[in-house]
Amino acid sequence: MLKPLSICIAASALFLVATQQQKFETKPAQSTEWPEYLGGPDRNHYSPLTQINRQNVSKLKVAWTYAMPDSGQTQVNPIIVDGVLYGVTNMVQAFALDAATGKQIWIFGDKSKNGSNTSRGLTYWSDGEDKRIMHAMGPFLYALDAKTGKPVESFGDKGKIDLRAGLPDIAKDKYMVSNTPGTIFEDLIVMPVRLSEDSDAAPGDLRAFNVRTGKLVWTFHTIPYPGEFGYETFPPDAYKNTFTGAANNWAGTAIDRERGILYVPTGSAGYDFYGGKRKGANLFANCLIALDARTGKRLWHYQTMHHDIWDRDLPAPPNLITVTKKGPDGQPMKIDAVAQVSKQGYVFIFDRVTGKPLFPIREVTAPKDALPGEFPWPTQPVPTKPASYARQAYTLTEKDISPYAPDRDSLVIKFKSYKKALFAAPSKEGTIILPGFDGGAEWGGAAADPEDGIMYVNSNEMAWILTMKDTPKASEMTNLSPGEKVYTTNCVTCHGPQRKGNAKSGYPSLVNIGARRDRAFVSQIITSGKGMMPGFTTLSADEKQALVAFLFDEEKVEATSVTTASNKVYLPYQSTGYNKFLDANGLPAISPPWGTLNAINLNTGEFLWRIPFGEVESLKKQGYPTTGTENYGGPVVTASGLLFIAATKDGKFRVFDKKNGKLLWETLLPAAGFATPSTYAVNGRQFIVIACGGTKLGTRKGNQYVAFALE
Repeated sequence: MLKPLSICIAASALFLVATQQQKFETKPAQSTEWPEYLGGPDRNHYSPLTQINRQNVSKLKVAWTYAMPDSGQTQVNPIIVDGVLYGVTNMVQAFALDAATGKQIWIFGDKSKNGSNTSRGLTYWSDGEDKRIMHAMGPFLYALDAKTGKPVESFGDKGKIDLRAGLPDIAKDKYMVSNTPGTIFEDLIVMPVRLSEDSDAAPGDLRAFNVRTGKLVWTFHTIPYPGEFGYETFPPDAYKNTFTGAANNWAGTAIDRERGILYVPTGSAGYDFYGGKRKGANLFANCLIALDARTGKRLWHYQTMHHDIWDRDLPAPPNLITVTKKGPDGQPMKIDAVAQVSKQGYVFIFDRVTGKPLFPIREVTAPKDALPGEFPWPTQPVPTKPASYARQAYTLTEKDISPYAPDRDSLVIKFKSYKKALFAAPSKEGTIILPGFDGGAEWGGAAADPEDGIMYVNSNEMAWILTMKDTPKASEMTNLSPGEKVYTTNCVTCHGPQRKGNAKSGYPSLVNIGARRDRAFVSQIITSGKGMMPGFTTLSADEKQALVAFLFDEEKVEATSVTTASNKVYLPYQSTGYNKFLDANGLPAISPPWGTLNAINLNTGEFLWRIPFGEVESLKKQGYPTTGTENYGGPVVTASGLLFIAATKDGKFRVFDKKNGKLLWETLLPAAGFATPSTYAVNGRQFIVIACGGTKLGTRKGNQYVAFALE
């Protein structure tokens, strides 16, 4: 058995990168702008603006609002360049606004054809008067004229390219979208992609395209080919996508443009919860990879989870910061570092050039017990510092069951039946996943002051229960109708055998769907996906027709001639769904805090402060202390000492003192702001803007971008 392949440095490539001194032409990160996703190439959510400060933040007022033509969840971190704000609607239309007034300049895209996937924003590129907005919509990447919103005809096929370009033929009809903005390096754009997380996932190869022409420039195989480093960490021929896929970057990347190094966090290989077909450590799944941005050649990598069977994707781009450590001579030494947050609550921090961990990382023994045919990796990495910013399942005891739960006694009984050891494998009796499937840290990522080494990360503390069951065999489905066979194979995990869904965990009921939606809408969602649901692009027309008929309770006898030929590899076990550990009131079954906001000094690995983040109104009215809530979307920090963040289920937008976590100001948004805000200045006035879409976690839906400024 191979030893864990955690770090490897390609010395020759590293030397080339380290000795390059060329400065690369990009749009400069002006102090008044927010020109890139999360503020800049370092993904630090940081602004040097100081007009809004501790003394006057209480005077913030709504400066303008922009009502999108549709409503629902939005996760967009808008960019602001040359006084223009570029954002995306809930139905993935790109738009441009006057950043001072919120007045629309242009909008692109037919919302009826875009599908229903979420978007986190856009990418800006320019060369003189050639200014482009790069916009991913479904499986396509569009190049739009930044002034007019019209497609740039010279890019790809009349303004767009297929993001499946350069992948093997087996990926041709598989689900693929991009909902995180790409990263620019010179004339290249590197695009994240979201894939299925089942055994039918497309390969997650990372690819760079020419931003002028749309042509593919380089590819990095995240499931290695023969002769490539890491090939032996999968069974032979895994790269052919015959039994696994994914290992994709969906969260976005960070770029050190001076050194020409791209930092890529990857997710798990498919299928998420059973790896019996992919025995091995599984490089380059669950890795932070440093690549030569020009060529895609690997410089170094670190694997943060070996043979992942818990869906522990790296959920956000890393932060590029500078920390101060004690040098060999005992004197303070500045180190350019890269820090990666994780779903499991750990921060992995490395020397940006060498890949050397700045704090020791231990390989701790993991339990061997697993489902038959599964081969858990014997150890898993745990940083010695910083400590986890979220509780771990193994630390829970009966005392940690929520004191607010009306059914606390029955919850204790359930709790005793679940596996909860550190890195306990998925099981039929149920395994507690804490931090949950959404973290810990989530796609909103962390903010950081790039020079002082302080990181700010909001974290979820929701426990989920992962329960596995035997997968029905074809012979066991002979009595099912064709549509029910398709449903059982593809949909039952999330929506349940009775189609009732799990509203508390975010999966809607499909019972009587025909009374709420028409056939065309349902058919489109099956193909293109919606929110957390991937599209089932590999279903044949007959399979989709049979599934829709089943969902509408109108399957006809003649439909029995349909044969279902799934592209999924048969696996003996499957999850019973994404189920949160909740009490009878729908609140977390474990004791608070249920969400936290944390400030971590990455120079020392110690916490500066940690506070509960968010409120549950029903408990607040009863006089209980602040509990924290689930939260999605990240913070923004400024040179004036402020931390801006929405994110919480309670729908509030808050400003904290970044030195001590003291709340300085808050307001209720028109809908929950599950997005990272942006801050910028136009005509000498500083604004802070947040996209308010709601719908996640059962919150009301909205359709506004709201900008605040001083009176």
